[in-house]
Amino acid sequence: MKEYSKQSKLLAAIDCIIFGFDGQHLKILLIKRGFQPAMNKWSLMGGFVKSNESFDESANRILKQLTGLEGIYLEQFYAFGDPKRDPIGRTISIAYFALIDIHKYEKQISHEYHAEWFNINEAPRLIFDHAVMVKMAREKLKYKAGLHPILFELLPAKFTVPQLQTLYEEIYSTALDKRNFIRKIRSTGLLIKQKEKDKNSKRGAFYFKLDKKKYEKQFETFLNIIPNAHKLW
Repeated sequence: MKEYSKQSKLLAAIDCIIFGFDGQHLKILLIKRGFQPAMNKWSLMGGFVKSNESFDESANRILKQLTGLEGIYLEQFYAFGDPKRDPIGRTISIAYFALIDIHKYEKQISHEYHAEWFNINEAPRLIFDHAVMVKMAREKLKYKAGLHPILFELLPAKFTVPQLQTLYEEIYSTALDKRNFIRKIRSTGLLIKQKEKDKNSKRGAFYFKLDKKKYEKQFETFLNIIPNAHKLW
């Protein structure tokens, strides 16, 4: 088969925005870039797509190689194609965002590439257009979190309702009414109350678990967990 004539060749890259939650703060996982240009500068997890890979396969490989993480929630959300975004050559970046419970994966994260967590609002300056990617990923996350139970991916197996509310407040950068939040969350039918209580909380809040069967069944259903979420951002 003949090659396409008179067509310029482009590089395809993957960049991953990894969001994590430590029980109090929304964070982002960054690494120090291991090659030029911008070597040793803070960067998103990234790499080039191999000729025999799909974008999803490439994203999972890059995450495993650079951070040691695998088997986490990963979603493609945008393609960045400014001709001048990479000073070396024309490179299109397919961007993904990932959601993880920090405590669950803290032992799994590789330190070979200096992977480090930062509070989302205190992250260092990033290379190229990575700050734009992060901003867009946050907006996508806010949108999806208002409609779908996606934020449960950031929580441990057992969690309290106050922890869940703190997570939503971190995502939307605002305080939520406690009573309305509890009522809306319980109305989804996704929570299974446990007998155990959180001994570290002031009032001994009960632990809950996610009903995984309902979660998988209702994940794409418009649950509208945060009513009028668009007004919060």
